[in-house]
Amino acid sequence: MSLAQILATAIFAIMFILIVIDKIERQYVTIGCGLLTLVLVFGIVMRSPAAISETLNLQSIFTLDFWYAAGESSESSSGINWATIIFIAGMMIMVEGMAKAGFFRWLCMMLAKMVNYKPVPLFVAFMIMSSILAMFIDSITVILFLAAVTVELAKLLKFNPVPMILSEIFCANLGGSATMCGDPPNIIIGTSLGYSFSDFLTNTGLMAAVSLVLVIVYFFLVFHKELEESEKNLSDPSTMPDPKEAIQNKTDFTLSCVIFACAVVMLVTHAQTGLTVAFIGAFISILTLLVFAKYIRELLSKVDYKTLLFFIGLFMVVGGLEQTGILEIIAGYIGEASKGNLKLMIAIIIWVSAIASAFVDNIPFAATMIPVIKSLAAAQGVSLETLAWALSMGTDIGGSATPIGASANVVGISVAAKNGYIIGWGRYCKSAAPATIIVVAVSMLIIFIRYC
Repeated sequence: MSLAQILATAIFAIMFILIVIDKIERQYVTIGCGLLTLVLVFGIVMRSPAAISETLNLQSIFTLDFWYAAGESSESSSGINWATIIFIAGMMIMVEGMAKAGFFRWLCMMLAKMVNYKPVPLFVAFMIMSSILAMFIDSITVILFLAAVTVELAKLLKFNPVPMILSEIFCANLGGSATMCGDPPNIIIGTSLGYSFSDFLTNTGLMAAVSLVLVIVYFFLVFHKELEESEKNLSDPSTMPDPKEAIQNKTDFTLSCVIFACAVVMLVTHAQTGLTVAFIGAFISILTLLVFAKYIRELLSKVDYKTLLFFIGLFMVVGGLEQTGILEIIAGYIGEASKGNLKLMIAIIIWVSAIASAFVDNIPFAATMIPVIKSLAAAQGVSLETLAWALSMGTDIGGSATPIGASANVVGISVAAKNGYIIGWGRYCKSAAPATIIVVAVSMLIIFIRYC
């Protein structure tokens, strides 16, 4: 290995270790390691201004293809993926507007009322709602609101919210795997490889739908005793608050629903219209800020800038691995291990992705693996799409296995803990780890049957 390759690999390894240790805020870790990559690897060792320029990738923003692609998407996968950054920022602003209008609280309370506040139907309904919402809204936001409402309902109805919160977390991660905008790894895969919303929906969406049925049955069997006990302690449903109380301003509520509908329509049709996800994210954010102009400062202040900085730094570090050829070497090892066998290749990618994502953040892992599967597809002559769906399901679902595997898990457990319901590693993994194995195995079988 060359000095540049050794340095790039060392910086990447240090970044991963620091993210796992979680003593320094992760955006500082990735930005710091990203700057080290630019200065040490590209500047001092390689002396390559071109490598710095390609990794920063600022020029792509000023091209027509970045905003509108009449044919096949040509969004760049090299360096910082600005399409991902702009899209996530836009969705964050939209979600804050919807939250301000009371959309999420109203939806949860309405659903609870529809099932007459009974724990078992409520358990199933919230799992389904968690999956559906996570298809269009970041799973972190979905769990933040769902867990809070679940705890509130648990206090009113006098039942243990832990089984519902655990199942909601898993279903949010599962629902996020169904679409391109549902989970950060999918956003990265979609924007990097040029796949559309409908591409994900018809491929990973099918796997998620089949898995959801199995997961609902699984979690019911795991928690049925606790749910039956909750049924016995059920409070009078007539004492529950009216869902309409969540809506403080009807005009804001209606407008937030219209904006959400616009985002969904644009995402579903963007392959036909040619509008890129960068355009959709920018358009939706501007529309939200115009509609909620009186709250503009509040909405902008609630954007998770730390996550956006985390992505920028991450893409710079991965750019170091790409520019120095490390990712091609990794692809070569996987190719040798699989000996050109597509099924073995898929099995390696999906299970390695799942296991790695259970213990380390699935976002950097997905970003690292995209150029790897591209090199693998080109070298072995196999379908890139097939490898992409394996990577997507592995990274999205693998993170569900442990409390630290995905951000939604951390958020859900934190909400429960703040309200006095402590969920330890043992309690979490006992229910989530087997569910993760089930979904990954089912996804692998579907990929084998459908693509091999």
